[in-house]
This record gives sequence, structure tokens and C-alpha cells, in this order.
Amino acid sequence: MIDVVRGHEVAQTQKNTHQTQGQEIYPEDFSWSFWFALPLYPFGKRRTIRKEVLKDTIWTFDQLQGIFYVVVPIRMTIVKLDEGGLLVYAPVAPTNECIRLVNELVAEHGDVKYIILPTVSGLEHKVFVGPFARCFPNAQVFVTPKQWSFPLNLPLSWLGLPSKRTQLLPEDSSQTPFADEFDYAMLSPIELGPGRFAEVAFFHRRSHTLLVTDSVVSVPEEPPAIVQLDSYPLLFHAKDKASDIVEDNPVNRRKGWQRISLFALYFRPSMVEIMQWGEVFRNAFQAPERSKKAYFGLFPFQWNSDWKSSFDALRGNGRLFVAPILRTLILNRAPKETINWANKVASWNFERIIPCHFDSPIQAQPHQFRQAFSFLEESSGKGFSSSSDSLPEEDFKLLKQLDKGLNKFGILPPAKELK
Repeated sequence: MIDVVRGHEVAQTQKNTHQTQGQEIYPEDFSWSFWFALPLYPFGKRRTIRKEVLKDTIWTFDQLQGIFYVVVPIRMTIVKLDEGGLLVYAPVAPTNECIRLVNELVAEHGDVKYIILPTVSGLEHKVFVGPFARCFPNAQVFVTPKQWSFPLNLPLSWLGLPSKRTQLLPEDSSQTPFADEFDYAMLSPIELGPGRFAEVAFFHRRSHTLLVTDSVVSVPEEPPAIVQLDSYPLLFHAKDKASDIVEDNPVNRRKGWQRISLFALYFRPSMVEIMQWGEVFRNAFQAPERSKKAYFGLFPFQWNSDWKSSFDALRGNGRLFVAPILRTLILNRAPKETINWANKVASWNFERIIPCHFDSPIQAQPHQFRQAFSFLEESSGKGFSSSSDSLPEEDFKLLKQLDKGLNKFGILPPAKELK
């Protein structure tokens, strides 16, 4: 069950309200006052979609985030505990709308008992934990060890987490109060110069469900429901030139989403060229809309006619894969630790995976999760690699340039080979 209309913007009433399953939802219900802490689109207005993944057991809460209209879902997952109550994995912005949707579950299944921050590096996840926890003052907060902040490492309480009920996740998952229902595996912090990367994957035994943050994704062919609530970013990226007037229809929404996916995962895919700024400014005068919202008509992208093949290669018919930025800049700094972690996760008998971004839920088996990390073994010749997981080399050009530059100036440590 999805709690808002899929695929179309919800029409405003004369009272400037929105309808959601017969309830009036006022615009202030999805306002987010602390957007300036991480100024990502849609800034102070964040809608929430709740979806029941497994009846009376697991729910996802999708919101939207992005930059320059490159928007993707960010997802919180809630699991009902056998003894009553709820566990929250990776909170999203606690808008009035979001908290109302959570409280509907609380009324039926019991209080929020545990809140999990499963990463040390994902600012888009960390920034919401403190505000979300304050909405549920009886919940215990568990965070991944070795949290860090930039430019200064600050105590967790200074980052907004409630000091009296926040604790580190133990290395041994059997030492937690939810150990009867969950296993988890920590990808130990990977040192990245100024910061570090870590992730904790949770396995809910009864439902055979794996929860992950950023480690693996699957890209859907169609734009997710949360992205379709505001079609403007989709139609912006569906343009071929600044002067285009793009009709709002399923074909153009799909086109915009697929290009957004390429930008989000490669930053600058090989199938798009960035035009000279003189030409960009000249073209802007021909744009049908030159508002601030439309970036004053500026549209610097020129897509190759065969751009769709790049998306098809990225999507791979919906297969599970590790995002290019993690492949190129992060996980290859600790290949052995990453493979060991992937092996542990793959030892669990899960049937579905719920990541915090892109598609969800993903019907996947442990061997498919393990296969997603085969890129770390390709250069070493250790036999789990497969061409089925390969991505076009040319699409990694910008990421490899970033890798080379960051390594040259000592900002990132060099990549390692698996031994």
C-alpha cells in the first residue's frame, strides 16, 4: 500500500491543502525548517511516501533529495518488533507529515524503541537522526562507531543526538537488545584522509530482509513514486536543448529519470557533453522559461543520440550493483575488508534487500549481493568476477580523474589491490 497517489502531483484544493487518503495535508506538514544544515533540493519542502513492504511487518518512508534537479529517493525503513514496538533504520526528515505516518504505525504496533544510524559518512542520513530522535523521546539511539564531522570532530551530543540515550552499536550484534530478531555486519571504517566510510547492514531474520544504506543499489526503469510527486526535475532533464517545451507525460518523465540516474551515479556520464558557456548563455535567450526556478534558461547539457544505451548498461535489467563512486573512490581503499564484509552479509538467507536509495524493495538472493562486489576481484584474478557486473569504462572518466587528483594531492589514500 502506498500512501500517496503514484505518478502525478497531488492537486491543491482551494484551501491550499493536499489530500492524502481522505485526509487534508497542509503544506506546512511537509516543511523542513532545518534544510540549511544540508541544503539539498527540495530544501524546506519534503514530501513523504510510506509503503508497506511486508504486511504488518516492514514499511519504507521515501523522501526526495538532490542538487541541480538531479533528484533521487532517500529512504527510511521501519520494522515491527516481535515483542511490540518499532525499529527505525536510517531516519529521514521528521516533517509533520512523516511523523504522522510513523505515529499511525505506533498507534497500531507500539512505540519507536530503537533508532539506527547505520553510517558514519552519509551526511544525508546523519543530519536527520537527532531531530527524529527528539520526536520519540523514549527511543534508544544506536549509531555506527567512529562517527566524524568536518571541519572539526565534535561530540555526538553537539551534532544533535540525545546524549543520555545514544550509544554505539557493539561490534558483536548479540550484545544489543534487539539481537533476538536482527543480525548486523559492520563494514569497518575505511580511512579516506579527511574522513572515513562505514556502513552497517541489518538482517531481519523473520522476514528474510536485508537493510543497507549506500553499499548496493538497483536502478528502476521508471521514476520512483516520490520523484513523480514533483515532475519539474524530470521534465528539466528530459530537455534536449534550452528552447524545448517538454510536455508532462510518462515518456518524458521516464526520459528525465533515466538521465538523472546517469548524472547521480556517474556525475558526468560519457553520453553528455558540457557546452561552452558562451553558447549556453546565447541559448538561454531562446528558453521559454527564464525564471530562477529554471536557472534563468541556462541548460549546458548536450546529450548524445545514443545516451539510452548508457542507461541500459547502468541498469543492467535491474541487477544489483555497487555505485560507481563507491567503486572508484572508496571501497577500493579497503578491498579485503569489503570482501570479508560482503561474505558475511551473503551468509544470511535473505530474500529481499531494502537500500536507502533508488529502487526498493529488491528481490535478491545472497549470491547476487556477493556478486555486486566482484569488481574488487577482477584485477586480482580471484574467481568471483563476472562480466555481467561490468559497467562502461568510458562512463568512469570523471570519477577516475577525481581519483587521480585527490590521490595526487594526498587528500585520498591510494587504491589497494586485493591480496
